[in-house]
Amino acid sequence: MNAKRIRQHLRAIGYCRVSTTDQADFGVSLDAQTEKIRGWCIANTYELVEVMVDRGLSGGRCDNRPALQEALKAVSRGDSLVVYSLSRLARSTRDTLMIAESLERKGADLVSLSERIDTTSSTGKMVFRMLAVLSEFERDVISERTSMAMAHMKSSGRYTGGFEPYGFRCVDGLLQAVPGEMATMTLIHRLRKEGVSLRAIGKRLSESGITTRTGKPFLPVQIARILKANPPGMDAATENAERPQEPFMAQGEAHE
Repeated sequence: MNAKRIRQHLRAIGYCRVSTTDQADFGVSLDAQTEKIRGWCIANTYELVEVMVDRGLSGGRCDNRPALQEALKAVSRGDSLVVYSLSRLARSTRDTLMIAESLERKGADLVSLSERIDTTSSTGKMVFRMLAVLSEFERDVISERTSMAMAHMKSSGRYTGGFEPYGFRCVDGLLQAVPGEMATMTLIHRLRKEGVSLRAIGKRLSESGITTRTGKPFLPVQIARILKANPPGMDAATENAERPQEPFMAQGEAHE
């Protein structure tokens, strides 16, 4: 009877996650996470029943990760859910605590290797909750700093990546006006101000031999994006001006 209880208590379910392919290559890969979990189980004489894996999924939500849901269903009383770090388990304190409470209701424990914590004791539970809050705080600070850096780059005319908006090209990290495209944009704004419809503007551009970057006729939706993203008055005279990237330029327009 005692042997049976011990055997049940020493069961472990592993869970691993990477949000992107790049993270699998350059971050903590799935293989690395699995080996850490396997090593912990061997060192602590746990039977590793299975390792559940979510590939290419964000940790922003816990309800859209099938492997995590399977892992939570698989654990039973006396088992332990083992993860490499809390960031692999969830990205918010709320979800992390919800998972821990779900495990607690089933009589199972949570073990996070990077933070070296578990919930098998009251002290472990307290430390777990504190670290979950601090982990979310750290992610918020990093996100805030990244947003501020990107905003500064845009205000300084630096190119922040992605598609080049119509009317501009990236030169040495700066978006610079393209004379021909700027003239087209000015023409589009003038025609629209005169009350010409989007479809009629596209027809006039085609009749004048003006096409998109790929050599195709301008579609009404592309013309609408140009009107929305670029204010009137931008003509060929601005060809030497450096302009910050327009953050709301749609991807489809950028290639055209």
